Amino acid sequence: MNKAIFMIIGLLTAISSKAQEKWIIKSKYVAESDTVLVFKPKAYNKTEKFPLVYLLHGYSENYKQWSQTTDLQKLADQYGFIIVTPDGFTSYYINSPINKGSQYEDFFFKELVPKVHHSFNIDNKNIFISGLSMGGYGALRYFILHSDYFNTAGSTSGALEIDYSNFQKVSQQFWQNSRMPEDLTTKLGNPKNTNWNQFSISTLLKQHPDFKKAFIFDCGTEDILYSNSISLKQQTESLNIPATFISQPGDHNTEYWSKSIEHHFVYFKQHLIK
Repeated sequence: MNKAIFMIIGLLTAISSKAQEKWIIKSKYVAESDTVLVFKPKAYNKTEKFPLVYLLHGYSENYKQWSQTTDLQKLADQYGFIIVTPDGFTSYYINSPINKGSQYEDFFFKELVPKVHHSFNIDNKNIFISGLSMGGYGALRYFILHSDYFNTAGSTSGALEIDYSNFQKVSQQFWQNSRMPEDLTTKLGNPKNTNWNQFSISTLLKQHPDFKKAFIFDCGTEDILYSNSISLKQQTESLNIPATFISQPGDHNTEYWSKSIEHHFVYFKQHLIK
């Protein structure tokens, strides 16, 4: 291999390393340090402002799930978006009312968001968020509660209704045990004396009747959480919220998410504010 080829390989490696960053954030709001992957588009420069997309992972996964599901650098380059994938642990992206070491919503808005805006030139009119399963819940939760910050949002295969019996079924299907409701009990409290439904997306929409912003959500027809999305579709229609719902064949798996997230990026591009 000649010297010119080595130089080309070195240049490509340098470009790749600059396009992707890995942060480890020590937080005062969550017990563990949070690891975050950031993908910058190849066109990124310090003189222009760029749209931003947060992607939230599912329960039992971590900050690497989205980068292992699809080619995030390709999406960043294709759409010109900065993409940020934090670790949400099993937090459900909420501030736990009983666990001081799991104040994830505070971490997100008080530590992660400021760091992102300090590190990059962000187009504040075009900030988006999406996620899968638990992350789909988190994305819509943040969009409803912090709608001034986001342009729009998405959810794929969202675990949108926080219900003990439903999560028990999901846990048994995927892990043949009760790990999911047991984890949530440490975050939300005992379901026997705590109303978990107060955290559901349907409840948040009822509590925020003025929320009318458009968003996209989808779910595979074979997904165990499909009924959650159908219920949300019916609720958004009754509340006159201009939501786009996509129902298509698919299950609760990587094969489905690797395709479904493309719809979200197209939707976000269509909603860019000039």
